[in-house]
Amino acid sequence: MSSVKRMKIIIISDGTGETAKAISRAVMTQFPDKDVYFTRFKNVRSKDQIKSIFEEAAIHHDLVIYTIVSSELRDYISEISRLKHVRALDLMGPVITTFSNYFEQEPESIPGLLHQVNSEYFDRVAAMEFTLNHDDGRNLSTLHLADVILVGISRTSKTPLSVYLSQHGIKVVNIPIINGQDLPKHLFEVDQRKIFALTIDPDALYSIRKNRLNKLGAEQHTGDYAETSKVTEEIEWANQIFKSNKRWPIFNVTDKALEETASDIMKLLNMRKNNIFKQLKSNEDDE
Repeated sequence: MSSVKRMKIIIISDGTGETAKAISRAVMTQFPDKDVYFTRFKNVRSKDQIKSIFEEAAIHHDLVIYTIVSSELRDYISEISRLKHVRALDLMGPVITTFSNYFEQEPESIPGLLHQVNSEYFDRVAAMEFTLNHDDGRNLSTLHLADVILVGISRTSKTPLSVYLSQHGIKVVNIPIINGQDLPKHLFEVDQRKIFALTIDPDALYSIRKNRLNKLGAEQHTGDYAETSKVTEEIEWANQIFKSNKRWPIFNVTDKALEETASDIMKLLNMRKNNIFKQLKSNEDDE
C-alpha cells in the first residue's frame, strides 16, 4: 500500500505572515487532494535568518513563500533559492514594483506596517468598547484600567469628549460630579495623574442647560438644573473639589471645540510619556 507524502510549505515574512498564509490557504482549496502543512517564520529581517531557513528547506525540497518588503532581502532570497535549488514564490515584490511604477515613487520599505495598522485598529475598537462601558460613572471596579478619567458636572462634554478620545485608542472613564455628593472612593485609589477635571463658566453652562430644556419642551420645569444661582453653586462646588486635588489638571471647556480640548489632553498625555521615557533612559545611562 503506497503512502502519500505530506508536503511542507514554508512562509517567510518580515511581519506576521498573515497575508501569505491567507493567500496560500485560498490557493490550497484548488488542490483538495494534497496533504500539506505550513511552517511560518515571522519578523524575518536578516540574511542569516533567511540562510538558515533555506538550508532546512533544501533538505526536504520544501516550497518557500515570502512576503518581504526590503528589496535587498528579496534579492538575497532570489539568489539563495537558485543556489539551494529551492522553489520560492515572492508574493510582495512584484506588487510593490507595479505600485511603485504606477505612482512613480519609491516605496517606504518598512516591514510590519500592515500588522501595525491592524493592531492600532483593534486598540481603537477596544478603547471605544471600554469607554462606552464606563460612561457616566459605570463599572468603577475596573477604573484602574483607564488611561484617562474625566470628572465634571453635567453638560461639560464628558461623554462626547470620552468617545472622541477613545477613537484615538485611549480608554476613558467619565464620572459626574453632583453637588453635595461625595465622589466615589475608587477615584482616589487609582493613579491621580489619570484624572482630568472639566469646568465651565456659569453663563455658558446656564445657556447650554436652558437650550437643552427648550429642545425637550420642558422650559417651564427648570428646577435646580437651569437656575442661575444653582448653576453657579454647582460649578463652585466642583471647582473646590478640583482645588483640593492639585494633581488633576483643569480644562475649561467654555466655547471650546471638542477637538481642541481633546488635543490639549492628548498633548499632556504625550508629554508625560516622553518624560517617563527620558527618565528611564537616564536611569539606564546612570547604570
